[in-house]
Amino acid sequence: MLELMVVMTLIVVLATMGMTQYKSSQIYAKEAVLKEDLFRLRDAIDQFYADKGTYPSTLDTLVSDGYLRKVPDDPFTKSNSSWQTVPAEPDPSNPTVEPGVYDVKSGADATALDGTKYSEWD
Repeated sequence: MLELMVVMTLIVVLATMGMTQYKSSQIYAKEAVLKEDLFRLRDAIDQFYADKGTYPSTLDTLVSDGYLRKVPDDPFTKSNSSWQTVPAEPDPSNPTVEPGVYDVKSGADATALDGTKYSEWD
């Protein structure tokens, strides 16, 4: 009976360690997807600006003009409408034109494993 209790205790300890590693690996994977999505969105914005000389008015403009197939879902909010856009500086030579989207950030309020907020990632 004592041997059975020792074996069961070891199984519980190993299962607990495995679950914490599993949860951490899920968060690491989501963070990697977020970094890649931010890179792709910012690259598409830069390509749009290089081709047209203006920033896109919305992220959906990048899709309609063929720079992206679709706006990716934020892995933490699970929505493609939660992205926070940073507007460009207004053009002093043409103040009537809307500035457009200069940068994009995550809409997630959570904190990353390194202690920074996802919404502040560059």
